[in-house]
Amino acid sequence: MGASASLSPGRFRPAKATLLYGALLVNGELALVLLYFALSSSVPTDPVFLAYPFVWINAAVWGVSRVDLPAASGRQRLLAAGVAIAYFLLLGGLGGLYMLHGDGLGTRISWMAPGWGPTLVYSGTAVTVSLFPYKVVGFGALAYLVAVTVLDAARTGVAGVLGLFSCVSCTWPVAATLLTGVFGSASAVTAVSQNQPYALATAVFVSSVLLLVWRPTQ
Repeated sequence: MGASASLSPGRFRPAKATLLYGALLVNGELALVLLYFALSSSVPTDPVFLAYPFVWINAAVWGVSRVDLPAASGRQRLLAAGVAIAYFLLLGGLGGLYMLHGDGLGTRISWMAPGWGPTLVYSGTAVTVSLFPYKVVGFGALAYLVAVTVLDAARTGVAGVLGLFSCVSCTWPVAATLLTGVFGSASAVTAVSQNQPYALATAVFVSSVLLLVWRPTQ
């Protein structure tokens, strides 16, 4: 599927600049978490729980930085954008960013720990939107990577488009998303305190990013 779909393991080998920026990013996130708990009345009880959102965010940043949009016609870019938007909406609906019902409670911001929050929550009569930062970033990254895959497939014609739906890297994120709750509860902010399979969700997300960057065809 082009240069961006190379199977070389070297594509995952970080450059010195990547390691430097990664260290700065992680240190900045740690400082943000420490500042949050210093200024709030909350007490951290589970470091792993606090780390999940940053694993998503860091994996998303890494994945997007590893691929470039291929050269394509305006029609192909429009197709890729449409697929990416539909994919984001699919992930958002299954992953808890929005629900097609609500309690009419209006808009508020939930000041949870960084990554989990600050979360903008809107509850209307027909829709509820809960914009968890890590999910917005994560699903946006997956949508971008799918758009790149679509453009790569479009360049090779019909056979390439058919290959898009047969390759492991494209079908795994979709199939995993369709497993109920794999990306978290489809409820509002209170779902964070419930027993959800965040470790599984994080593993699925990270593997999805890796596969969409690598894109093995078998």
